Formats: sequence, structure tokens, C-alpha cells
Amino acid sequence: MTSIDRHASALSLEGAGVWLVVPCYKVRGHILRVIKSTPSWFEGIVCVDDACPENSGDLIEAENTDPRVVVIRLAKNQGVGGATLAGYAEAARRGGRVLIKVDGDDQMDLHYAAQLVAPILLGEADYAKGNRFTSISHLTTMPTVRVLGNALLSFAAKLSTGYWNIFDPTNGYTAIEANVARLVMEKRVSRRFFFETDLLYHLGTLRAVVRDVPMPARYADEVSNIRIGQIVGPFALKHLRNFAQRVVGQYFIRDFSAASLELVFGTFFLLFGVGYALSYLANRLPGQAASPGVVMLAALPVILGAQFLLQAMNFDVLNVPSRPIHPYLNVLRELETEA
Repeated sequence: MTSIDRHASALSLEGAGVWLVVPCYKVRGHILRVIKSTPSWFEGIVCVDDACPENSGDLIEAENTDPRVVVIRLAKNQGVGGATLAGYAEAARRGGRVLIKVDGDDQMDLHYAAQLVAPILLGEADYAKGNRFTSISHLTTMPTVRVLGNALLSFAAKLSTGYWNIFDPTNGYTAIEANVARLVMEKRVSRRFFFETDLLYHLGTLRAVVRDVPMPARYADEVSNIRIGQIVGPFALKHLRNFAQRVVGQYFIRDFSAASLELVFGTFFLLFGVGYALSYLANRLPGQAASPGVVMLAALPVILGAQFLLQAMNFDVLNVPSRPIHPYLNVLRELETEA
């Protein structure tokens, strides 16, 4: 983005009600730099001291000179999710209309903030997030392990959230419309490292529109608090849980469509074919070859089941939310205020 583009963005975003939310945990060496780099068109900055052992809140209050900064403190560490939701609540209470969340480790370039805000202000999205995978050049600074890990997590997130149009689900550089944030705060969103992905799942239950915004990542001397070996198992279980809940809720409780039938028949045929084949193999005589009829009775249900499930997946891909919900929420909130 050129300096002219940035100046134009600042002019158009002044008074738009954009607030920055920054969870603070072990970021003492970076947080003041994050505050200093915040563009002038942000109306406020909420720094959430998440029971930080480095006393980030005290540092900010002692050395920060930006009058937009508000420090709130959590008595007990709640993780990035709990701190972010607390920041959302404070920013919305103070009149914020679009809430941008960045981490306090200065990995996220705030010059891209306008690109996150734009889809929401234009009424095209309820939630926008960064995507570091849209260009090879964006990946040059990302460790190879993170590239592979994020690719696997992205596919798992597509299945569990229903947002087949997005990538890089763990990206913490996000923007959300305030009324949508109020709805999300009422839900049981994961408070720890699964927060960003679980938030997408809950946004899916609201049929909110999510938009990816291309941007590179920055890696310097920050130290990650995530231990990959400790989160792989829990992440997999949470993805499986969300996937099951989403499928049941979306295709059998809130609605019943062709995809619902495809899921039922696909699962039945697949399990029947696999079960029949395993039963035959367990009970056949040694050296006995399967007859063509046995082979067909096992293979045909598997083929039909796979086809039904692929059709259901295709329906799910085409069923990604496309109409933003926040314009309707704004009208409802105005009516409630008048009443």
C-alpha cells in the first residue's frame, strides 16, 4: 500500500468507529511498539492484561502516551480467546462498531488493517481475517513446519466450520462487526489456542459471512507460547466435535435438504459395504476365493456410499453463507434502543 493509499484510507476511516483489541500475555518487549504503530484513524485501543506474569498492564500505563489506550486487567489468565472476548466487550461498550484484534507480539502489520475493515464497512462481510497463503512471497518468512501445519489445520477447519472459502484458520489478525461480536460473546467459544477456529464454527452457526484478506506474516524475536505436540490431539478432537455438531445442527435440526438424505444413505451404504466385506473376510475358509456376487455386494455399496457423501460435500461447499447478517442486527439494535 502506497503512502497516498494510506492517506486516503485514513481520511475515509476517520469516525468509522474502529477499535483495536490487543490481548497481552508475555509481550512486554513488543506491546509498546504495537501501540505506537496503530494508525491515527483507530478511535480506541483496548489492551487486555491477561494476568500477564510480565505485568504488561503496568508497563503500558507507565510508559504509553497514546490517549486512545484503555487497559483492562483479568484477575485470572483466560487465554487468547478469553482476553479477546473481554476486549470485544469493552470496545463495544465504548461505542466501537468494527473491532480489530491483533496479537501483542508485533507479528501483524497494522498497515493492512484498512483492508480488514473495508469488507465490513461495505456490508460485504461480518468478519474478516488475514490469510498468509494467497501468495508464495507471503510464505518466504514462514517456517516450513508452520506452512505444513497450517495447511492441514485449514482443511480440518473447512470440514468443522463449513467455511470452505477460507484458509489459514489460526490467523489471529481479524476484524468483526460489533453486533456480531455481541452474539458471539453469548456462545461457549474456546478460550485457549483453539479460539480462532472455534470462533469460525460459532460464526457458522449464525450464518455470518467471513472474508479472507491477503497479507504476509512477520517473524522476528517473538517466542510462541504454543507447543505443537500438546495441541495436535486436543485440536483433532475439537474439530471432530464441531464437525459432528455442525452436520447434525445444520442438516437435521435447523434444516432438512437433499444433502441430509445424501448423508444418511451415503453413511448407510458405506458402512454396510465395509461391514459386509470385513464379515466375509473374518468367516471365509482359508484359501477360498470370493465369488463375483460377494465382491459386488461389498464393492457396490461402498461406491454408492462414497458418491452420496461426495454429493453431500459438494452441497456443503455451495452452502457457505453469502448474505451478511450485521445490517439486520444493526436495524434490530436501533429498534430496541428506540423502544
